[in-house]
Amino acid sequence: MNVLASARIAVRALRVNKMRSALTMLGIVIGVGAVITMVAVGAGAQARVAEQIQSLGANIIVIWPGTVNVSGVRLGAGAQATLSEDDAWAVQRDIPLVEVVAPYVRGNAQVVYSNLNWWTGILGVTPEYFPARDWEVIEGRMLTQEEVDGASKVALVGQTVARNLFGEEDPLGQVIRIKKVPFTIIGVMDRKGQTTWGQDQDDQILIPITTAKTKVLGGNQAKGRAVGAITIKVREAELMKAAENEVRELLRQRHRIQPSQDDDFNLRNLAEVLQSQEAASRVLTVLLAAIASVSLLVGGIGIMNIMLVSVTERTREIGLRMAVGARGRDILTQFLVEAVTLSLIGGAIGIGAGLLGSYAIAYFAEWRTVLQIDAVLIAFGFSAAVGIFFGFYPARKAAGLNPIDALRYE
Repeated sequence: MNVLASARIAVRALRVNKMRSALTMLGIVIGVGAVITMVAVGAGAQARVAEQIQSLGANIIVIWPGTVNVSGVRLGAGAQATLSEDDAWAVQRDIPLVEVVAPYVRGNAQVVYSNLNWWTGILGVTPEYFPARDWEVIEGRMLTQEEVDGASKVALVGQTVARNLFGEEDPLGQVIRIKKVPFTIIGVMDRKGQTTWGQDQDDQILIPITTAKTKVLGGNQAKGRAVGAITIKVREAELMKAAENEVRELLRQRHRIQPSQDDDFNLRNLAEVLQSQEAASRVLTVLLAAIASVSLLVGGIGIMNIMLVSVTERTREIGLRMAVGARGRDILTQFLVEAVTLSLIGGAIGIGAGLLGSYAIAYFAEWRTVLQIDAVLIAFGFSAAVGIFFGFYPARKAAGLNPIDALRYE
């Protein structure tokens, strides 16, 4: 008997007990659907982290003021201005691995336009900030060095600020007030989205660093050439660690820090931080897939149980077939095909359930999901493997029956 004939017999046998066949397939349906959905959720998390890495800019190192000791008192990070514009330009000048350096100051303020107002972040920057962060202007233009040198009252707004202050109105050329100081909007920034720590990068207004220091922001950042932080873009990703070490050594020399003393600045390689989060997302994806795969094993055990029941119920039928010339391998093939058919049909329905589940999570939970074709194929192939693995024992048992004992079975 060939496989095609065995398949026809197997399908007829499954149609006799439709409800039992459907319940048997349910475990495979749930297992395949769960694997596809969970992998899509994990892949969505990875894609989100990758987007955040891209939004922060490629090959970025950020330096913040660190802790300092004053007369034996240890002050917290940022309590004193330990970084300056001169530090930034020294890094740009003395370290060939660095592509661009951008010092900046940061604060918050209430911004007023007409009868609307919005509390947002104020970023005092230089023209180097835009290429350092890979941040494009979609309307208008960027800052110029002349505007920085002259402490001009011009500003660029992020998408969130533009939406809340202007709605559908064109922001270009409009005048806003930041701490009662009028600024003319010269540009609208491209969308950046949120960082991994939840900060909305589009909820910011960018103004010249000199203007921010003298007219908007106070505190340590307003002192002379002090800056709140320095963003460094390294030429290539492979040079990040070397550049980090060179920047640290240069700043220690400039700040006259002794070998036994701690840095008075904090240096963070954002690529390493975000890559570790991406690695954690990959582990999450594998974990979710592994947990979901348990459902497939449970479904396989259900197939084995039902097939054993089927062998018992059809013992006389098996005896009759053997009596008229069917060989053991024919019986083995028939029952194995039944088990695999159950698995494949369940797997096909499970793919539909997985696609529907992924869409439902993305729509209702607003969680990004990314369908993985590999996961779909692997889940479907695994369902067939489950049918073969768990269907083999019942099929082997049926093929091993003695024809005479089978005919006598009541």
